[in-house]
Amino acid sequence: MFEYFYNEILRKTIISFGTLFNSLEIQHQDSSDNTTSIVRVPLAYGPTQKFLARLEQSPDLSKGTAMTLPRMSFEFIGLTYDQSRKVTTTQQFTVKDPDNDTGVKKAYMPVPYNMQFELSIMSKLNDDALQIVEQILPYFQPQYNLTVNLVGPISEKRDIPVVLENITMQDDYEGDFSTRRVLLYTLRFTAKTYLFGPVSSATSDIIKRSSVSYYSGDSKSTVRDLTYSVKPRAIKDYTGDVVTNLSEDIDTSTTAFNVDKGSSVTLKKYIEIGGEEMFVTKISGNKITVERGKDGTTVASHIRGAEIKGIDYTATEDSDIIEFGDDFGFTGTIS
Repeated sequence: MFEYFYNEILRKTIISFGTLFNSLEIQHQDSSDNTTSIVRVPLAYGPTQKFLARLEQSPDLSKGTAMTLPRMSFEFIGLTYDQSRKVTTTQQFTVKDPDNDTGVKKAYMPVPYNMQFELSIMSKLNDDALQIVEQILPYFQPQYNLTVNLVGPISEKRDIPVVLENITMQDDYEGDFSTRRVLLYTLRFTAKTYLFGPVSSATSDIIKRSSVSYYSGDSKSTVRDLTYSVKPRAIKDYTGDVVTNLSEDIDTSTTAFNVDKGSSVTLKKYIEIGGEEMFVTKISGNKITVERGKDGTTVASHIRGAEIKGIDYTATEDSDIIEFGDDFGFTGTIS
C-alpha cells in the first residue's frame, strides 16, 4: 500500500474538459446582417475572481495591452466519491501489454469519483455572451461523453460523462457611465471519471501448467496412484513455420488430400491451413489424412498452393508464445 504511482488521471480529465471549449467563436454584424468581424473567444484556466480583479485594475479595454472581452475561464473546484458507480474493490483485471506482445499487465478495478468544474463566460455585450452559451448548451442533454485515455501503460480508455448541472447569470454593472460593465455567465459541470491504482506486470501470474494428483489409502498411509498434468497448447502457428503447400483444392468434406512434400509433415501433430486447425492421423507419401476443424476452428475450403503451417514444429514452440487473449487447447500427460 502507498507505493508511488501517478497515472495523471485528474490532470488528463481537466485538460480534456478544457479542450471542449477552446475553439468557440463569436461574430459581429452590421445593420445589413453582414459579418464585420469574427472573434475567437480566449479560454484560460483559473478562478473567475482573478480575471474580474484584472478587469477592475485595467478598465480601459480598448488598449492593446488590456484584457479584452469576451473571454472564458474554467476551474476544477471539487472532488467527491460516487457511491452509485462503486464496483468490487478487490477485483483485478488484466490486459495485454501494448508495448510487449507477450506481456500482460494487471490493475485493480477503478474507483469512481465526480469532478466538479465551473466554466465562466465574461462579456461586455449580452449578445456576445448569448452566442457563446448557445454554442455550448445543445451538446449537453444534460451530458456529453468525453473519451479520455486514463491509463497510458494499459491503454485504458473510458467514456467520461460530463453533466451540465446548472447555469447562473450575473450583471456586475454598478456605478457611473465610466464603469466597465461585465456580464458573467457561470456553467457548473460534473465529470464522472475513474481513478486507477498502480499498474503492475502480470506476465509471471499466467498459469503455464496444472497438475492434479490422485491418492488412495487411509489416515495412516497414502499412496499416489497417478498424476494428471495439462499445459496450454497453441491452436495456430505463431512462428510462421510453413512446412509445405497444398497440391490440390479441398472442400469442407475432404479429410485426405495431397501436399507438395509429405515428409515435412509430422504424424500425430497439428497443422494450420488458412486459420483452420487440423490433426494429422495418417501420412502415405505425399497424401495426408487429417481430422478437420479442431479446437473450434472453422472448417473451410482451401485452394491449391495454400500454405500449410506446422504448430509446435520448431525449437521455439508455438505453445510457449501463446498471446494473451487468444484461444488455446490443452495437452495432457498421465504418470
